[in-house]
Amino acid sequence: MNRRKSRETAMKLLFEMSINKEKYEDIIENFKENTDVDLNDLDMSYITKVLAGIHENGKDIDKNIEKYLIKWKLARLSKMNLAILRISTYEILYEEEIPNRVSVNEGIELAKKYGEDSSPAFINGILAKMI
Repeated sequence: MNRRKSRETAMKLLFEMSINKEKYEDIIENFKENTDVDLNDLDMSYITKVLAGIHENGKDIDKNIEKYLIKWKLARLSKMNLAILRISTYEILYEEEIPNRVSVNEGIELAKKYGEDSSPAFINGILAKMI
């Protein structure tokens, strides 16, 4: 199982949740039924734990992110950057076995792959202040 691929999948599903306004359980079931990705390559328990954790602790996670936004509001962030920040923040706050620097680095890598040109520096700035 590949943690980076699992984190990337969790980010995509979280992004999908923000657009479709569906429950994480439904998003995960739909993904399992309709994906071309080999599910053996993914840690589905990690993906479920992250999405459930963000769902359950969303207000606290968003408050933590917003604390470090300077002259920005969550609503102004792109949905992709917000999904990356939520996953990284969840890991920093609630996943003790994942080192903070790993969560920050993985967030930056996702931003490089899926964000705008300024996303990696933006994500790094927020998460670096957080830790």
